[in-house]
Amino acid sequence: MTVNYSSTRGGENHVPASLAILKGLAADGGLFIPDQIPALDHSLAEFARMNYQETAYEIMKLFLTDFTEEELKSCIAQAYDSKFDTEEIAPLAKADGAYYLELFHGSTIAFKDMALSILPHLMTVSAKKNRVDHTMVVLTATSGDTGKAAMAGFAGVPGTRIIVFYPKGGVSRVQELQMLTQKGDNTCVVGISGNFDDAQNGVKKIFSDREFAAELAGRGYQLTSANSINIGRLVPQIVYYVYAYAKLLENGEIEDGEKINITVPTGNFGNILAAYFAKRMGLPVNRLICASNDNRVLYDFFCTGIYDRRREFILTSSPSMDILISSNLERLLYFCAGSDARKTAGLMAELAEKGSYTVTPEMKERMKDFAGGFATEEENAAEIRRLYEETGYLIDPHTGVASCVYRKYVKETGDRTKTVIASTASPYKFSRSVMEAIRGSQEGKDEFELIDELEKASGVPIPAAVEEIRTAPIRHDRQCSPDQMKAEVSEILR
Repeated sequence: MTVNYSSTRGGENHVPASLAILKGLAADGGLFIPDQIPALDHSLAEFARMNYQETAYEIMKLFLTDFTEEELKSCIAQAYDSKFDTEEIAPLAKADGAYYLELFHGSTIAFKDMALSILPHLMTVSAKKNRVDHTMVVLTATSGDTGKAAMAGFAGVPGTRIIVFYPKGGVSRVQELQMLTQKGDNTCVVGISGNFDDAQNGVKKIFSDREFAAELAGRGYQLTSANSINIGRLVPQIVYYVYAYAKLLENGEIEDGEKINITVPTGNFGNILAAYFAKRMGLPVNRLICASNDNRVLYDFFCTGIYDRRREFILTSSPSMDILISSNLERLLYFCAGSDARKTAGLMAELAEKGSYTVTPEMKERMKDFAGGFATEEENAAEIRRLYEETGYLIDPHTGVASCVYRKYVKETGDRTKTVIASTASPYKFSRSVMEAIRGSQEGKDEFELIDELEKASGVPIPAAVEEIRTAPIRHDRQCSPDQMKAEVSEILR
């Protein structure tokens, strides 16, 4: 079965996977969506006997149908190798009755590694397939983790450049240092005087500027994206939900066919959308619990059917979720509108023009797979402390949001379905927030003092990704305002 891709807004149709990966964003500003979601073609018992790499091939071959078996297996082998510090790639840790899916064992200790380790390889193959002779310029906005993971993935990859924009002062110090010390002559990172939404909107404007695209093409460059809007990011994320279910089955934690719940801390909606795709493929999933922090725009949306970004932007201890415009939600809207691209485009136009939109009762009914919840800063810190004191298991503030929302969900609904919680980052990436949660104020201590104390508290060795930035030189120092982003890209590519 061939799977092609179309824009959620109707402007491009029946695009092969490799070209959708190269484009990143459709020409009309929409997101590429598969024309059909394929069903799992192996039994759950068969998946339980596969390792991560084998699972990745069996899932990704269903979506990337213009890749040969040799091409796809080569991409997978290069991506999921010794850069991950556990053989399982995505191990499950059981704590206090829930299963924490640890997605942070890659080279940058965050879940973005799971997809961004393979995206450069998928993109390189895609460029050859489509006879691209321009240098691919990966243009990305980050709320903290995507930037480093993308730069690490693309650093030194022939025929590519990567430019990352991040909100200056809106990420943790470890996240920032990971980006600012990134090696590679083809990498560049720019801090902007705004928030993540400003960075994301700026990147989208650049992508939709056809005159600028033509100007860059004249210089030998072609823009593409490594954000979660790229279908090459979304498809690899489906893999770890299927793998997690299979491991629960293999370990005797669930029966074959038993439904599970999945809780995901989310801001841009890509990670939980991948779980939704897994469910649509036939994975036995009951509820998808969407966990928000104080920027609770998604929680309000699932409660009311009204998406309203006209609210205060709150900086929290879980910065990768500090987002008011959840780009990947557009893909869910498309499905829930009955694959009506005109309807989806209309809602997106309303969001751009008015700052809000309201879905129909029929669309809201089609979203009943999802349950929304949120955790305040105080509740998040309390949950990190509670879990640590009761079990010895230490989690980061994003996973803390998810864990807190899960406990609230169980209390409110009585639903005790076995639950996988996506653990999206290592506590070491947010050492100050974690240490303050379990020990109180840490005023006066620098980041690396806290990291050393965190090692003693957790009993988990400091990851190499953190240790290496302790003395690494700063290599990037560019800054600009949101309205200068296009000029900054032009200057970098001179």
